[in-house]
Amino acid sequence: MWRKLHQIWTTPDLRNSILLVLLALVVFRIGAHIPISGIDPTALKNFFSQNQFLGLLNIFSGGGLENFSVVMLGVGPYITASIIIQLLTMIVPRLEEISKDGEAGHRRINQYTRYLTVPLAILQAYGFIAILRGQAGGKLIGQLDPWQLTISLLTVTAGTIFLMWLGELISEKKVGNGISLLIFAGIVAAIPQQLQQLIATFDMTQLFNVIAFVLVALITIIGVVVVTEAQRNIPVNYARMMR
Repeated sequence: MWRKLHQIWTTPDLRNSILLVLLALVVFRIGAHIPISGIDPTALKNFFSQNQFLGLLNIFSGGGLENFSVVMLGVGPYITASIIIQLLTMIVPRLEEISKDGEAGHRRINQYTRYLTVPLAILQAYGFIAILRGQAGGKLIGQLDPWQLTISLLTVTAGTIFLMWLGELISEKKVGNGISLLIFAGIVAAIPQQLQQLIATFDMTQLFNVIAFVLVALITIIGVVVVTEAQRNIPVNYARMMR
């Protein structure tokens, strides 16, 4: 392992690519802690700690949703846009033709995905703001006039577009899938806080539940890896040529 790490570090192109990826992840984590204006951070964190569903969404956003940061949506709108475009390629004949047009078609499909990401980010940002404005008697988010609301929507949308660009930049360096790495970084960043909360509220009566959860998680991971990496050799018999 150490020899492989040494080879990676002594290969300039690979080393520079990895350093760029690490820098991109650091920038992502910094962005997750830059809140937009008009937010009560303490009340917002308390609200998310009491709502399990929003807490789960917060984990996938890397804590950006809890902080109501400029990257609070994470890469969610981009993933949604990708799914919609993939479904449309199976329904719309023109898109299906484009998707089968080699590298040029792949680039056009990616461009359509980027275009669709923008309105989806605006809609999701407005949805979250509308939901949180109606919670806790309006104490989470103060009253926003049309100008402040527009600025907030544009800021969050710009944050999503920035993350989309970061993900594509990482993918271009061929170190891994950029979007997947950003999601992974967000989940890993939430682990220390989750462990701290688990330790602070741990009860021996919950020991069995914790062990069962860990076992199920491990079995699920092993199953996914086995199914993904599995291969089956299928013998192919060719008919003899008859003269």
